[in-house]
Amino acid sequence: MIPRVLTIAGSDASGGAGQLADLKIFEEYGVFGIVSLTCIVAFDKDNGFIPEITNVDPKILKMQLDTAFSQTPLAAIKTGMIADCENIELVAQYLTEKQVQNIIVDPVMACKHNDEVQLSAIRQSMRNKMVPLATITTPNLLEAEYLSGLTIQNIEDMKEAAKIIVHDLHAKNVVIKGGARLAGDNAIDVFYDGQHFEILETPKIQEAYNHGAGCTFAAAITAGLAKGYTPLEATKLAKTFVYQAIQNSFKINETFQHIWHGAYNHAEDRMKP
Repeated sequence: MIPRVLTIAGSDASGGAGQLADLKIFEEYGVFGIVSLTCIVAFDKDNGFIPEITNVDPKILKMQLDTAFSQTPLAAIKTGMIADCENIELVAQYLTEKQVQNIIVDPVMACKHNDEVQLSAIRQSMRNKMVPLATITTPNLLEAEYLSGLTIQNIEDMKEAAKIIVHDLHAKNVVIKGGARLAGDNAIDVFYDGQHFEILETPKIQEAYNHGAGCTFAAAITAGLAKGYTPLEATKLAKTFVYQAIQNSFKINETFQHIWHGAYNHAEDRMKP
């Protein structure tokens, strides 16, 4: 049976990130994607394409979740942007009650439409409600700082943050996405399972674009777990998958500069006339 995988995330109108990216990755991995939409991210063309985020009403989200969970058992679930505390509470309730084996929490918390009070509440809800449910959580450096309370400047800081996220916040595994932000020639991520660290490195790619890379990485891990990979195996494969996606990235316009989600499997060569 084809594994069923649910993404609980926002919609990116540019097509590069959020649940749009998730579904593309699920298809590339050969799993069947299902969506419960949390918010819609559109862009104001007349104001420099500034993102505008509209949250889905909790009643509508609940109906989507009821639909998703009424189907055959889900092999894995990924959560992405949930830009509203009530919706975070709702999703956490479902994940707790349904006891799905593989839950990947991509703790997207930087929502430009929220003021600092709202952001603080969202961060606390994500930290206290979502991360403890995670089979793997996949914060970037900024998100890892929010979760751990540390300032992260190097690999040792990433390791200390990973310890806090696993031992204090109770995620089973964490991979902190350093990407290209740290000094040096390599893009570095740190995986931690509560006992052992694994440093994942690929060369930094010059003159490439990375819109959607974080969502794609988390979605690839999710699909990998659904296919039977271990958390570390799924993370290593996702790292290679995203590296090739960034290596083959392209510019849509001056604002939207996307990775190519189909690069790993050479999707551009399919179904040629």
